[in-house]
Amino acid sequence: MSIIPLGDSDTPDSPAKGFALFALGFRPFFLLAALSGLCLMLLWLWFWLSPTQFNHYSLVGWHSHEMLFGFSLAIIAGFLLTAVRNWTGIDTPTGTPLALLAGLWIAGRLLPLMPSSLVGLFVLIDLLFLPALIAALSRPLVNGENRINRLFIPLLVGMAVANLLYHLEAMGLLATRRNGISLMSNSILLLLIFVGGRVLPFFTEKAVADSAPRFSKQREQAVYALFFLWALSDLLLPNSWPGMLFALGVAITQAWRLYDWHHPQIWKKPILWILYAGLAWLVIGFLLKAMAQIELFADNLATHALTAGAIGVTTLGMMARVALGHTGREIGANRTMALAFILINIAVVIRVFVPVTGLLSYQTCIILSAVAWTICYLLFTMIYLPILIRPRIDGRPG
Repeated sequence: MSIIPLGDSDTPDSPAKGFALFALGFRPFFLLAALSGLCLMLLWLWFWLSPTQFNHYSLVGWHSHEMLFGFSLAIIAGFLLTAVRNWTGIDTPTGTPLALLAGLWIAGRLLPLMPSSLVGLFVLIDLLFLPALIAALSRPLVNGENRINRLFIPLLVGMAVANLLYHLEAMGLLATRRNGISLMSNSILLLLIFVGGRVLPFFTEKAVADSAPRFSKQREQAVYALFFLWALSDLLLPNSWPGMLFALGVAITQAWRLYDWHHPQIWKKPILWILYAGLAWLVIGFLLKAMAQIELFADNLATHALTAGAIGVTTLGMMARVALGHTGREIGANRTMALAFILINIAVVIRVFVPVTGLLSYQTCIILSAVAWTICYLLFTMIYLPILIRPRIDGRPG
């Protein structure tokens, strides 16, 4: 599998001034993800402490849907709209079309606030976002030279199906909510595995002078085979012995990957170790999922190791790096961002492991974890807001 850089390294031109929020896909969607990561968690705390009735959603249903189809999908959209242009050399939407796509995402987030008479309209709006994103990416993906990039199209189609399955149950039509959540979370995890395999060895090689990440075709084949078997068993045979074996296999192959790429010097570079930490949560999450399949660990806690841990930590690291690389800045993390990286990992540890110790009540664990997550995204927003809305410092487009 090829490794592909994310970012630009050409000679800087003259500086530019102005407002650049819609100059490239990562800008509005990373900002929306940061704000939703901040606001959704604050709202979750508020609703958890004083349960609220939603149109269309249950409380837990709203939290699950918005963290996957709102927060996480915004990061995916921003990443792909940026990376696909970089990988293929073919433009993705900017300006007004990009603003309209971001507006469609925002409109979908308003669904729980709408009166019952408008629920159907806003369900449709939410369902339209992924097809619109697919349409925006199809031309560069199909016309680009690297055929493997075209795999993003069926992956996004799968996410669109997952959103439909969720809404069908929320509207009282079919009992498909669990299938929708399972399909979406596994689709995002697959995306992390795929993109991580393409970029993390490159990042390591570039940042650490004497590193030599190892590639193994057999290992990569095992990674994807075991993951697909896991996803299938999670969809069709939840809480089963086959699911336990496949989850264990995914954990082992992901640990093998990290071992082959690792170098001790990465821990001196926060912008790099945060990505390794995110993929380490993938290993931990699947180990816990294997235990949960045979009722040796709470399934919802194992799920949070994969969602808040693997997805939350990795995507934070990717946003931090991509935003710097695509605005012409030096790629690194200051002390404030290093603190944010630490806080998000603390949030996951509190959410996943502290409840089983009995040291704190479950509600206290949720509150403390949410507070740590919220502070993390407050710090990220403070640092990256000016980066995302201002033009590149080297004067180049994007």
